[in-house]
Amino acid sequence: MRTVNIHEAKTHLSHLVDKAANGDAFVIAKAGRPMVKVIPLGEPAIPQRLGFMAGQIRVPDDFNRMGEDAILALFGEQP
Repeated sequence: MRTVNIHEAKTHLSHLVDKAANGDAFVIAKAGRPMVKVIPLGEPAIPQRLGFMAGQIRVPDDFNRMGEDAILALFGEQP
C-alpha cells in the first residue's frame, strides 16, 4: 500500500481521492508516522422500505381495535 506524506496529500488530494475511489487505497503519514488509511467506500446500503413483507403477512381488519376492552379496563373505563 502506498504511503504519502501529508504535504503531498494536500497538494494532490483530488488525484489521490480519485485513485482511492478506484480501489488504490493509500496511507497518509505525518513526519513518517502513518496516521490514516484512505480506502474506497463500499456500495451504499439499500434502505429498508415500508411494505417489505407485503403478501407475507395478514393484518386483521380489526387490528386497531384489538385488545380495546382490556385497555379500557386498565384505565377504569367500561367497555
